[in-house]
Amino acid sequence: MSSVSNASSTLRKVFVSVFADPGKSPYLMDSPDAPALNLLISLLTIGTTSTPPRPAFLAPAQQIALAATLAIHPSLTTRAQSEDTLQVSVLAIRYLRLVLHLVGPVNGKLQDALAFSTVETFSRRGARRRTTGDGASTPKDDMNTLDLKLANTDSVWVNAQDFWHVVGWAFNCSLLHPRRWERWGLWLQYMIDVLDQDWTSRAHMQEQDSDDGEDARQGSIIVQYLSKNDTTARQERRIVRAIFADGSQKSAAEFPEVWRNETKERKKENDGKKIETKLDIAADNWGDYMNGASSSSDLEGSPPPQSPSKPTPKSGSTDISDITAPFGGSESLILRLRLLSLLSSVCAFLPHTFTSLPTLYDVFLEHIRPLPLPQFFLIVSPSSMQHFHPAAASCIMQVILRSLLASAAPLPRCDDVTQETLERCYLPYPANTGSISDNAKVSLCVETLLRLLQKHIGLEWSETLQDKVEKGIEAREQKAKKAGKGKGKGKGDGEDERVWLRGSAGRISGLVELVKNQQEAMEE
Repeated sequence: MSSVSNASSTLRKVFVSVFADPGKSPYLMDSPDAPALNLLISLLTIGTTSTPPRPAFLAPAQQIALAATLAIHPSLTTRAQSEDTLQVSVLAIRYLRLVLHLVGPVNGKLQDALAFSTVETFSRRGARRRTTGDGASTPKDDMNTLDLKLANTDSVWVNAQDFWHVVGWAFNCSLLHPRRWERWGLWLQYMIDVLDQDWTSRAHMQEQDSDDGEDARQGSIIVQYLSKNDTTARQERRIVRAIFADGSQKSAAEFPEVWRNETKERKKENDGKKIETKLDIAADNWGDYMNGASSSSDLEGSPPPQSPSKPTPKSGSTDISDITAPFGGSESLILRLRLLSLLSSVCAFLPHTFTSLPTLYDVFLEHIRPLPLPQFFLIVSPSSMQHFHPAAASCIMQVILRSLLASAAPLPRCDDVTQETLERCYLPYPANTGSISDNAKVSLCVETLLRLLQKHIGLEWSETLQDKVEKGIEAREQKAKKAGKGKGKGKGDGEDERVWLRGSAGRISGLVELVKNQQEAMEE
């Protein structure tokens, strides 16, 4: 990481002189905005190729916070008036990423720049109210305060209730408003990269500091976001609901748009004919953002939101986009998994900051267990569990399994998974209902636990392992055959669900056979 040199006064002049013009629009105007951001990028990177590297000139926190708003504000993205205006948002996200890459979240003090408003309180309608009396507070550094709407009342940090409001709205956009999701997806990926890197950096700091002082991770940005409001059970559930936001009417009401009329787009000229192209910044392809009218007031109503993709794809489909659609696509799914993993890490090391791991995993369970099989598989698959620490992945799988298994299955002695635990507690048992779906879910969880054990500890073939695997496959198949013949039938049970059950059984058998063959080859 580069060292940092604070060029506050110079950079303030750059922002204020270039971006602020009281005679023009209250937003960024047709002044040389892109060159200003290019200057900031140059100041940041100019010394990185030197030997030894010279200090990076980093903008103050207020300017970095403004850049985060420039990267996502609708007036600079979906309602951009020109290519120059859109370029501002592209350069803003580039600058933010360079700060993360070259300086890092700790050295760059991003915990200050990426903080949601605490200096002033805002009404539900967004009107600014100054805190008075004993609770009055002022910005830390008035000389660096920017007198711009986009840096204050129109900023993402003021208009969003908190980080989890933004998370919920962004994921709702992935299902309802694809054009906004193109921008929110980039922004949210950056934010999660920051949270991940910040947490990891502070974990290393904690390992190097052996004293009994405050845990370095206590100052992390993710802890700041979790500690902003209360940490009651209601707040815990709200945060997880934000991560699982599904574009439903209830979810859209709980996590509404960040800016008023945010989804409104520019009116199209002529007869409305246009060519839809995908945004590809790397290829210098701006999609259809530049097809709008030139007047900033010439807006049409919000496009009708897309109906959230119903989770009813065929289980035999080979198109991954079919089964990821209810999550808003594969990119959205990965971001959701990364956030769940971050919550798990915080609760593992700082349980008093947010909540305990058992409580968190119970909330996870409320959202994961009811999912239709294709989406359940996406969450519990071995590839998805790679986003979690192995111990966390193991615990999550066991929490789900215990909620599904027959009562005859004994409880494990501890949460650590061993081959003996699998053989005794999980492998030979069916679900606690005759639902094909539930039995398939048990099989999928068992399959993931087997693969986790194989990857991180190792599986050893034995007649006991073979026997327990075969008994479990048969028990689940037999119990699922009762589906449709009594009250044990599960909702949505059918041939598609049976394909999932048998597919998982085949993979489990194949894995055990592979372990046996490898073991025999080593013994020869």
